[in-house]
Amino acid sequence: MSIIVRARDKDNTDSLIRKFQKIVASEGVIQQYRDREYYKKNSIKRQERLAEKRRKIMRAKRYANQ
Repeated sequence: MSIIVRARDKDNTDSLIRKFQKIVASEGVIQQYRDREYYKKNSIKRQERLAEKRRKIMRAKRYANQ
């Protein structure tokens, strides 16, 4: 996966760096790197997915009551 930021005449280096960081964040490159940095067993991945589902449900219930 390659990320390309094209420079225009009016762009300076700071704005190009900001554009690059925004693209990297939106594509989830950093998060993907952190997830793959260490091996996780499938059972641990499953537990994390279920915990995230529970958090979303509880958050939805909390804001539905207001």
